[in-house]
Amino acid sequence: MEPSDLFAPEEIERARSYHRPLYRAFGLDLLLELGVLAAIAFGPPGDWLARATGGPWWARTIELVALVTGVGALVRLPLSAWRGWLYERRWGFSTQTLRGWLSDRVKGLVVGVALSGLGLVLLLAGVRAWPGAWPAVAAPGAAAFVLVLTLLAPYIFERLFNRFWPLPDAELARDLRELSMRAGVPVRTILVSDASRRTRKHNAYVSGLGPTRRLVLFDTLLDEVPRDELRGVVAHELGHRRHRHIAVGTLLGMSGAAAAVLVLWGLLSWPGLVSAAGAAGPGDPRVVPLVLLALSVLQLVALPFGTWVSRRWERTADRFALDLTGDRGAMEQLHRRLAVANLADLDPPRLLYALLFTHPTPPERIAAARMGS
Repeated sequence: MEPSDLFAPEEIERARSYHRPLYRAFGLDLLLELGVLAAIAFGPPGDWLARATGGPWWARTIELVALVTGVGALVRLPLSAWRGWLYERRWGFSTQTLRGWLSDRVKGLVVGVALSGLGLVLLLAGVRAWPGAWPAVAAPGAAAFVLVLTLLAPYIFERLFNRFWPLPDAELARDLRELSMRAGVPVRTILVSDASRRTRKHNAYVSGLGPTRRLVLFDTLLDEVPRDELRGVVAHELGHRRHRHIAVGTLLGMSGAAAAVLVLWGLLSWPGLVSAAGAAGPGDPRVVPLVLLALSVLQLVALPFGTWVSRRWERTADRFALDLTGDRGAMEQLHRRLAVANLADLDPPRLLYALLFTHPTPPERIAAARMGS
């Protein structure tokens, strides 16, 4: 089914006009990220930053992580500000001030440096303690690191950026909990997020594992979506729970982290590459830029697989929601409403669809709702 069969030409063109500059900005931002990391890993900037650090090896590792990450963020800041704040305000989505947006960037940078710094200190500690067998320790350690982050994310990282409160509508909360019971995945915690202080876009998500699992609704969603469609949103998120997508995704992340350690083992076992990065050996903090560059490349390589898996899971959750609610009309209207409200790309370029899209396009989802599959 073609987008033109479901949406007006002006809706298709408006979504296209919104997304095409963002695609170009994404490509440029990616080139900047990799270019800066490569220049620091193999060029004089890396020597300058390394000379600015001091103290024991672990302190120099953390300092170098902070310097490399900070330089990359500064180089990319103008594009990031245009892409994440100015452009979003121009299209009527962002509700933040520039100060608020910068505050979020700083918090994200601090969290990223803290996690990357801790991870690289542990990695280099293993390299220095077990020169010939460190992957045997580092690979399971990296997998455990991913598991811990997934468990802690709802209570620590999400709360750094948003405030949450229980769903205030008692009748609606009772209805949604009954829906979760019918779905076979009782929800203990349904929260509302203050997303409206950043954006006018609509969304919902599930996060956490075991005792930290919860379902979160954007306040923008509650304010503008009718109850029958809201039940469809929740049913979709319950589908992710019912099919254990969070748990499986965590296992995939753990496997990916362990595999990344093996790739780093191969790279750090290559004396010529380590020397080209200005390091005296694989346990030298000077390898930090090289490791960060390698991890960024690995993330890019894994991106098509990750988005393919995500799209499959979204289709599964859509089917589950349709079976649970039995309301095709509401599900179709929900996908249409979200597409228009969030300006989803209705007809993306095929390559970008495979690379970037974590969800099927709205026309695909509406067609599936109409067919009931």
